[in-house]
Amino acid sequence: MADSRLSTVPRRRGLRLATGAAVLALLLAACSGGESGNGGTAAEPVEGGTLVYATGDAEPTCLDPHVGGNYPQALISTQYLEPLVGRDAEGQIQPWLATDWEVSEDGLTWDLTLGEDIAFSDGTPLDAEAVQANIEHLQDPDTASSTGFLAVQKIDEVEPVDATHVRFHLSEPDSALLESLSMQWTAMQSPAGIDRGMEENCAAPIGTGPFTVSEWVPQQHVILERNAEYASHGPEADHEGAAHLDRIEWRFLPDPATRWASLQSGEVHVIDNPEPEAIVASENGTAGEEISHLDAPRPGSVNRIELNSSQAPFDDERVREAFIRSADVDPGIETLYRGVATRSHSPLSSVEPMAYSDPELFGTDLAEAERLLDDAGWEETDAEGYRIQDGERLTVRFPVSTNQSVAAEQALFEQIQANTREVGFEVILTPLDLSAWYGALAAPEGGGESGNGENEYEAVSAPYTKVGPDVLRTLYHSGGTEPAPSGYFANLSQVTSGDLDALLEEAARITDPEERAALYEQAQRQVLEGYYILPLYDQQNHFLTRGVTGVTTLGTVSTPTFVNAQLTQP
Repeated sequence: MADSRLSTVPRRRGLRLATGAAVLALLLAACSGGESGNGGTAAEPVEGGTLVYATGDAEPTCLDPHVGGNYPQALISTQYLEPLVGRDAEGQIQPWLATDWEVSEDGLTWDLTLGEDIAFSDGTPLDAEAVQANIEHLQDPDTASSTGFLAVQKIDEVEPVDATHVRFHLSEPDSALLESLSMQWTAMQSPAGIDRGMEENCAAPIGTGPFTVSEWVPQQHVILERNAEYASHGPEADHEGAAHLDRIEWRFLPDPATRWASLQSGEVHVIDNPEPEAIVASENGTAGEEISHLDAPRPGSVNRIELNSSQAPFDDERVREAFIRSADVDPGIETLYRGVATRSHSPLSSVEPMAYSDPELFGTDLAEAERLLDDAGWEETDAEGYRIQDGERLTVRFPVSTNQSVAAEQALFEQIQANTREVGFEVILTPLDLSAWYGALAAPEGGGESGNGENEYEAVSAPYTKVGPDVLRTLYHSGGTEPAPSGYFANLSQVTSGDLDALLEEAARITDPEERAALYEQAQRQVLEGYYILPLYDQQNHFLTRGVTGVTTLGTVSTPTFVNAQLTQP
């Protein structure tokens, strides 16, 4: 094994647990919101007890994030599964289950050293063979993985060298490999647990994390018990040994008003997906000093509206630009989000150091939008004022996931619907639960309801979380128009550009930070200047807490971790 390694992948050795000032720095740096305390009230942390978490995200159909791979799975699995590596707020990869790594000069061979004396909660050792079983599980089409499958796609072979050394042989260089291995969708699970079969493993995956799954009552809750043998201590841990809490009750409460009322009453300790009004109330103290706000924007892509460029009317760039020029989203964001969300003009999240932004492309100009539509042949209007061409109305079908879009975002879409109508667009908003929403996006085998082989959407807001700028390859490479084993395809704007593909492929191979950043800037320019997307804001990721201290978020996918959390009493 050559001793040369990537300039952006320093060799890490021996770091297992930070102490003193280092711990404080880690907590303060933890993803854009750091640690949630107690709002300034005098309260003493206590050992033990049950923390109640109320989530508004969709209830997972499987608690194993290898299967499928959506954000609700990452939220809950952070408590019982851990990845090979972590990442800090500056984007630097940190040791976790793997303590050290080296890469060959050609970028095709990676050697990882695993921490010693780490075991899954069923007693199975975390060794090289366990890592091999996990990668094979992700790559197995029967697992029906999406996010994890794409993340490890370039790993051609996993070679267990010895118990604490595993070697990856890649089909081509992958500068994003460590970023991919830091995500919950590639987190390590007990091979014995996987061998039980999908049904049993979906109900209770077995990991190395600070908690274990003891009960799942669908549509009600999941009970997580403290892992007394916890020993892997990731970058966010501030102490040795097990978590302070005895257990976590993870409740599914889809109604935001109910979650907010439950937090205010003290029935629950943590809620996610609060409405902007609740966030503002927690920030200005009108909800009570004991409520704290933790803001942790997700990495990867921003919330954006994707325009399906593979079929009419958005197969015409002029029509895409006309839609964007008439959408006029700024006033809606300012009013509906009450200062909580900041307008984005980039495909990438603000937490991604390589994000490129161009506000000039997204200014509102109704006269220009009308001119563009005239030039594209949409000159006539029908009796209702919608533009028509060859008897067809300028219609945009827009399925909306009610699990992923809070009320404020749904109201923003309604404003966009009204604004774009001013120049002749008919936008049809269809609210759907997560399962039906995925179905609406799937490429129809025989044409679906349309009967002509087209997708059944022209616009969609589809959040996608992946650590690092390589998310651009997932979302905009032409290969992303093909579904993963789960059936989901990520390139929903249906971009198929040879030039863009070449840029994204080269960026995935390049390891020099400056060269990589330049390539990703060019790629983002092509996406923005082609008007394939309408960027909105960072993927909103807010948590409100009461009666608990020590809640922090991972520097990877910005999910909360309760390894340090303690309930408090006045």
